[in-house]
Amino acid sequence: MSKQIGLRDFHIALLTKDDKTAATYETPEKLERAIMAKITPKVSTSKEYSDDNLEEIIDIFDCVDVEIELNQLSLASRAKLQGAKLVKGALKETKNDIAPYLAMGFRSKKKNGTYRYVWLYKGKFELTSDEYETTKDKVKAQNSKLKGTFFARDYDEAYRLIMDEDETGVDTATLEAWFTAVQDQPAEAA
Repeated sequence: MSKQIGLRDFHIALLTKDDKTAATYETPEKLERAIMAKITPKVSTSKEYSDDNLEEIIDIFDCVDVEIELNQLSLASRAKLQGAKLVKGALKETKNDIAPYLAMGFRSKKKNGTYRYVWLYKGKFELTSDEYETTKDKVKAQNSKLKGTFFARDYDEAYRLIMDEDETGVDTATLEAWFTAVQDQPAEAA
């Protein structure tokens, strides 16, 4: 198995429907250039004891904490992520803005030249924090950092899809369409 050595192509797609019948999304849109992604699943754990011994460990999925860093975050992307209004190049943020539910996808280059592809199905990002710093004797670029929480869809209780391009029997049609729509697991052969 080849190690991850890169990160690129952050995309988001607004979630328009998620109920027991279906999950639907708008067409994915590319975010700005990727620098870093940290995806941390959270699990609630309970230990059950009996007869002076550990009998069982019960794990229940809770959510996924997401931190991403981009080289920049345009006002249009910021408006979409936060539910704010962008009019004639001006971003107006209000206390009544509601961040939409969305999916987030990206790919990560592997040492062997292939990619790992990822979609997180349902989540929201927090309000964007801003950092500004004066120019000093050394230039320091200020990147955009986002934090979000993703969790399982109502439709099928799925929260993430991962595909490796170099996996035996991989569905290449799904990989080729990865960023044209939020992907689901390929159908099993009949």
